[in-house]
Formats: sequence, structure tokens, C-alpha cells
Amino acid sequence: MLKIYDPITKVLREFEPIDPEKVGIYGCGPTVYNYVHLGNLRAYVFVDLLKRYLKYSGYDVRHVMNITDVDDKTIKGRREAGESLKVFTERYLAGFLEDLEKMNIELPDVMPKATDHIEEMVSLIETLEEKGYAYRADGSVYFRIAKFPDYGELVGLEKQQLKENADGRLNDADEYGKEDAKDFVLWKGYREEDGDVYWETRIGKGRPGWHIECSAMAMKYLGESFDIHCGGIDLMFPHHVNEIAQSEAATGKKFVNYWMHNAHVIVDGQKMSKSLGNFYTLRDIMEKGHDPLLLRIMLLKTHYRNVFDFGLDGFEEVRTIADRFVQFMLSIDNVTNIEYNEVDIDALIAEYRGNVIDALDDDLNISAAFASLFDLMNEINKYMDVLNTEQAKNVKMFMLEIDEVLGFVGELFDRYRFELTKRIEAADADALVHQRAIARKEGDYAKSDEIRDVLAKHGLVVDDTKQGPIIKLK
Repeated sequence: MLKIYDPITKVLREFEPIDPEKVGIYGCGPTVYNYVHLGNLRAYVFVDLLKRYLKYSGYDVRHVMNITDVDDKTIKGRREAGESLKVFTERYLAGFLEDLEKMNIELPDVMPKATDHIEEMVSLIETLEEKGYAYRADGSVYFRIAKFPDYGELVGLEKQQLKENADGRLNDADEYGKEDAKDFVLWKGYREEDGDVYWETRIGKGRPGWHIECSAMAMKYLGESFDIHCGGIDLMFPHHVNEIAQSEAATGKKFVNYWMHNAHVIVDGQKMSKSLGNFYTLRDIMEKGHDPLLLRIMLLKTHYRNVFDFGLDGFEEVRTIADRFVQFMLSIDNVTNIEYNEVDIDALIAEYRGNVIDALDDDLNISAAFASLFDLMNEINKYMDVLNTEQAKNVKMFMLEIDEVLGFVGELFDRYRFELTKRIEAADADALVHQRAIARKEGDYAKSDEIRDVLAKHGLVVDDTKQGPIIKLK
């Protein structure tokens, strides 16, 4: 059974969904004012792993990810670009979707935009007003923290520890008129710098605060209480703390049963920042010649709660990991033996399937899962000379089964096979390999070497095995 780390109790808890067969996940999505960076991508890879594993475990998963397309950053960005808010944010939303596709991250089931859910936010704020948790000041609406006794429980905050202006998205104008400096904004009254970005609503002219957006959209698509809320650790306070407060104050129900936060990304031991020249988007990575799927492996292989130290030299390690999987799949695909043997491959598969599941059940212990798969490949390789086609088929099915969780093996192998087939056809390599076999049998090693050189010019090599020669990419 899956166990998840609880940031409040600091221990692992068994996962028990509200509905035994269904799981609702909400993951904080991007603010579409720029292309997403490595830290964002790590969060999306982590949620993808979680979702894929829950689906692999038999759950019907409903995944919701918000798109923040109105806030201070998007308004400032569109003003500097001289564009409408919609044109400006749609460009970066399109870029975000391209990034997800390149990294083989499954799309959420629902991807609601903040600007499409203003009515839901207004209604939620009205409920908070009616219950005495919200008040108006200078055209804005604020949440009254003092009225919510459990405020900050997620991060272990005591009232005296709360910082003034904890909401980093408030400006000086937003501070004016608040009852308490710690209160956070639910609705921002119109300011001249907002330009044409505002809504005329029952609670006044303005726009939503950042926190209310997530509560309104999460509850619309997952219900007032749902299973798992994900996001980067930097969102725990104040964003997730504020989500809990406003949601539970409005409904009187527990908002989220399990909170899961991925740790920061640093670059070569330093905080990622544009000023240090170590700020990377996927486009930056690709411009340096690196495959997005290799970045997926890199982000995937570090446990989500551990800080990930990114360096460009790390691509060598993950390229080795990727090649290990691909070459194993190629060897399995090239098994031609049909003779019976006494190797219990099915028992071996069952054993390692259990090991992988045990690892992932342990709060998504991906390192242990990888180690089990490497051990399995080592074991299978011991029997490769006697393996028959039926056993090979079962091994390949298992690897693709586990890849439903990992999300890179099948895609990398398909690409490899496509390129290999193209080069084999261009070189007429099958005929050359046949000629090479005859030459070697006749002791004509000069001819054999000549054929090897021709194959090399086409980027091909031949690996001689007991089951016959295997043509590979050089």
C-alpha cells in the first residue's frame, strides 16, 4: 500500500482515498507570464510520476492543474509587451503545453484558467464574508486570519511567527486599510496600473487574489474535500496555507487529505537565478543539444523530497541510464531461440515487479525502483544466451508495463528502432552482415573488416551473440 510523507506529522501515512477506486489530484500549475523553468518542470515530472503510479495501481485518477493567467506578473508582462492579457498569456500557455509534450508528461484531465472562473471565486469570497472570515477595505477584500485558529498548521507556524505581508504578491496599495498586516487579499480592488484587466462583480471592480484562484478551481473540479494536493515546497507558505484557511473556513470541511511537496532545484550548488547565468528553461536545455527525455530521467531519478542539484554534466549519467534500458530492450527484441529451457523467467519478473512496487509504495522511492530494474536486467542478461522468444516477449511486456510509470523507456526505444531501421535500410546492412558472416566462416578477415568499415560509415556496429549478430547504432 502506498505511504505518503505527511508534512504536518513528519511521518509516512498510508494512502486511503476518499473513494476506494478514485483519486483526485490537484497540482499547482504555471503562471503564464514566461516559459517555465527547471524548478517548475521538476514539479510537473513529480506529479506525472505520482499520477502514473496511482493509475498503474488501479485507481481512476482525476488530475486538475490550474493555469494562472491573471496576477501581478501577467499584468506587468502584458503591459511591457504592449499586448492584451489573453494574447500575452496564451503564448506562454502554448509554450508550456509544448514542454509537457516534449518531456512526455501526461496532460491533466482538467486545466482550468483563472480568468474563466471569476464567478466561482466571487461566490467563494461572498461565502467567506457571510461567515465573518472576510472583510472589505479600500475596494479590496481580505481574509481575516485571526478568525481561523488553525492557520499555518501545514508548516508549523505559530501566530507570533507569521510575517507581515506574508503574501508576496501584495503591494503597498493592497496593504492600506487592512485590519491586520498578516491578513491576505482575496479580491484586489481596481488600480490604475491594472489597465483594462478587471471584472465588474458583486464584490466590486477588480481582480482575484492569487490564493483564491486555486481554492475555487480545485473545489469546482474535485469537490470541497479531495485526496492529494501537490506543488513545490516554496508554495507551502503562504500559498497552500492560505488555500487551506479560505477553503476550510468556507466549507467547514477538511480541504485536502494529503499534501505532497517537491523540493527545490539548485544549479551547481547555487540557487538558480538569471543574474548568475544559471537559469534554465527547457528551450535553453534543448539549445545546448540535450534531449528533453533525458531531462525527464534526470528530474525523475532524485526523490521528490530531496533537493535536486542540476548540472549540465549530469546528462552524461542519464544518457548512460537511457542507453542501458534501450540496449536491454534491443537485446530482448533480437531473441530468436525457440528451444525450451528451465529458467523460470516469470518468477523472476514477479519478484522484481514486487520489488519495484514496494519501492514506489514507499513515498515514491524512485531510487530503489531504478535499482530493482537494473538488478532485473542484470539477472535476465545472465540467461540471454538461452532465453527463448516467449520468455523474451514476457520480459519486454513487463518493461513496457513499468514504463507506464516511468514514461521514457518505450519512447526512447521507439526512436532508437526508427533510426536503426533507417540506417539499416540505407546501408543494406542485413545483406552486409550476411556477407560478413560468410567471410568470417571462410577466414577472410580482411573482407570482414571491410564490411565492418562500411557499416561504421552508416553509423552501425555488429554485436556477435550466441543467438546471432545484432546490428546496433554506433
